[in-house]
Amino acid sequence: MGYVAVKGGTRAIEQSLQRIQYERLRQGKVLDVPAIEAGMRGLVDQVMSESSMYSEQLAALAIKQAEGNPEEAVFLLRAYRSTLPRKHYSRTVHSEEMRVERRISASFKDIPGGQILGASMDYSHRLLDFDLVDETEETVAQWLEEYRKAEEISAQEMTDTNDGRFSKVLDYLRKEGLIAECPMDPTEPDDVTRTSLTFPATRSEKLQVLTRGQTGAVTSLAYAVIRGYGMVHPTVGELRVGELPVYIDSPLTKSGEEDDAYFIGDIKVTEVEMLVPVTVEKENGRKELQLEFGYGLCYGQNETKAIAMSILDKSLEKGDKSIPTQNEEFVLFHIDSVESTGFISHLKMPHYVTFQAKLNDVRKTRKTPVGKGQEV
Repeated sequence: MGYVAVKGGTRAIEQSLQRIQYERLRQGKVLDVPAIEAGMRGLVDQVMSESSMYSEQLAALAIKQAEGNPEEAVFLLRAYRSTLPRKHYSRTVHSEEMRVERRISASFKDIPGGQILGASMDYSHRLLDFDLVDETEETVAQWLEEYRKAEEISAQEMTDTNDGRFSKVLDYLRKEGLIAECPMDPTEPDDVTRTSLTFPATRSEKLQVLTRGQTGAVTSLAYAVIRGYGMVHPTVGELRVGELPVYIDSPLTKSGEEDDAYFIGDIKVTEVEMLVPVTVEKENGRKELQLEFGYGLCYGQNETKAIAMSILDKSLEKGDKSIPTQNEEFVLFHIDSVESTGFISHLKMPHYVTFQAKLNDVRKTRKTPVGKGQEV
């Protein structure tokens, strides 16, 4: 559901639009789209994820137009996305092919290939850096030159020939038979952008809605799961951030051979496989501890959301409607940014007729006699 401006009051609406333009420009400063794309990486990634559209440039443009309001930026980008033709479907993307920039595990200290910390705020002091107030392009250029020289020296010292691809951490647990195998599902995934969500939802629908969900809402509900509305404390088996290659089949041949595929580019994603300990009751009332897992993947470096998504993925699998975080209708209907923001925002629109009817009802009840010679 998307609520937009109502008809009527044309001159007032035009003046309102002029005013919003004035508020954006009144200080005489203009934000360059490339500057937003370069300097607001986290916000750009969030908007792309919630919009289901991978374009850093268009996400930056939406952020500029929305004056940094992520909900409005997502609305703009989804609206634009709905106008685009769908010319191709990509081949199935295998995350094992990811060129990893960051790869950590909270479950194991030593993992094959090692922990790769990459770029993250997790290890910073999270103190305001007042030097950024006086940052200039000259100081940035100098810092980048020094950094690149240090990187070149570091690269020369490294003997590792790894191309950035690593085996999955959970594969080693599968080899030991400690978690279930994940066979390839040949079923064509459902597309929630083309058909309405129905219940019970398929796994593909759940994952799509979760990855498109409003970041704060997904995080909040996942937090509720850990706080007691669902599973016990989960552990990140593996979190990885990197580039995934995307291929499409050749439009000239229908052979489906891998050699005929076209490489169309890379997309940066965050992927999380979350380990969840569960107690399973066996024969004769014997209880056994097993490991299950939840999955999360979203555009850009969006780690908190991907972790939260993996928690909700596992929580929704339980399907206990008496628990809000396991009720798929409760979760999936209430995390969508455009849906929820649009419905809340529509309360600002005119409700004159319905409110006047309610007001008349209130007046009538006030005049209803409750006893002889008495009125409320």
